[in-house]
Amino acid sequence: MKAIIPIKIVKLEDGLHLLISIRINGKKGRVLIDTGASHTVFDKSKISRFLKLEKLESHEKLSTGLGTNAMKSHLVVIEKIEIGRLPISKYKSVVIDLSHVNTAYAQLKIKPIDGVLGSDLLRKYQAVIDYGKRKLTLVS
Repeated sequence: MKAIIPIKIVKLEDGLHLLISIRINGKKGRVLIDTGASHTVFDKSKISRFLKLEKLESHEKLSTGLGTNAMKSHLVVIEKIEIGRLPISKYKSVVIDLSHVNTAYAQLKIKPIDGVLGSDLLRKYQAVIDYGKRKLTLVS
């Protein structure tokens, strides 16, 4: 199956950010595509829109990246993620505090994100980013 997802390209002072819409447990969400992120992560303050917070499991490991050296993380299993027409079931993910990203976006009048689509899923589904056509293609 091939899924083609429209990308919104947001111009920043010093670069571009790529954003897409996804569905998490049937509800619409918004994520940043980050090819430099090792794993797909979701924002701790936003995840409650998509699942019950008691599903969060503390994680001993500290996460790094996204403008910080170490942040506390939690593990969660998301029943269903849909990226375009591509369904992903029982996805094990990490939940972290992405407030610093959303605070920066708010200052730039950019809508907040619910998570970051990282290279674990981008690689698994053979992602191709077409900047000219503003499309992300994933293959299962």
